Amino acid sequence: MFYRIMRALVRVIFLVLGMKSEGLDNIPNEGAVIIAANHVSIWDPIVIGAALERPINFMAKAELFRNSLFSFIFRNLNAFPVKRGSADRTALRNSLELLQNGQVLGIFPEGTRNTDGMAKVQNGVAMIALKSGAPIVPVACIGTQYNIPFGWFRPFIVRIGRPIYMDKYAGKKVNSATLDQVSDDIMKEIDRLLCK
Repeated sequence: MFYRIMRALVRVIFLVLGMKSEGLDNIPNEGAVIIAANHVSIWDPIVIGAALERPINFMAKAELFRNSLFSFIFRNLNAFPVKRGSADRTALRNSLELLQNGQVLGIFPEGTRNTDGMAKVQNGVAMIALKSGAPIVPVACIGTQYNIPFGWFRPFIVRIGRPIYMDKYAGKKVNSATLDQVSDDIMKEIDRLLCK
């Protein structure tokens, strides 16, 4: 309920401020989906959540959950913590459970905000996709880095690409080479969306 109210409110505000969405029809209407987006601003998860019809469960850095008020807000916005810099089994388990239940998982595969183009994609999203079989939908947030908190808003775009299905990796061993290949595919697709 809280998520839906906040999404409706934020969507109206962002549309007034010039948010544009492209490729919304690339998001499957049902079933497990992984949203993999570039991360240039603190606005990115909010903007993506406002653009999509389906609720998104974002993986967010554990530090954001230390404050009890922020933790309450983030959890009610369907976010859950991940410990960066280590293999967080709890976050992995939560991700796979959400996907098993046909929900949408949101991940920023670079692992942190990066304003200098795409950084190397971490292999976590590839691992989750291969283990779950869920398609990865690449998303490019364009222009959100110019809308810093309390700054002047400029128009920005959420550009959504075609799903990357895991079928082409079926039968392959889940090893570092396969993880790197999936990660490279994600990075190329997001780069392509950014350069359109």
